[in-house]
Amino acid sequence: MNISELKTGMRGVSVVGKIVSISEPRTVNLRAGGTAQVADAVLSDDTGSIKLSLWDSQINQVKQGDKVSVENGYIQSFRGENSLNIGKYGKINKA
Repeated sequence: MNISELKTGMRGVSVVGKIVSISEPRTVNLRAGGTAQVADAVLSDDTGSIKLSLWDSQINQVKQGDKVSVENGYIQSFRGENSLNIGKYGKINKA
């Protein structure tokens, strides 16, 4: 699937792209209580780019310039911007 084809609400998304940038991790409060680290990466392919949310251990799995595949992700809109989320059932791997 190409990044340009991704739409809000899609589930079971698999896409391959290159990590263009990764923000500094920040600590967020979870709805269920506790905190987590989150970093925003930009994932890009020939058709476009999308924000990729990396949580906790996922942050250290990839670095800028890596080609990665995301399996079983989902798309959600936050503040009017679509983002690709891996979730607990998804995977991110170096391609």
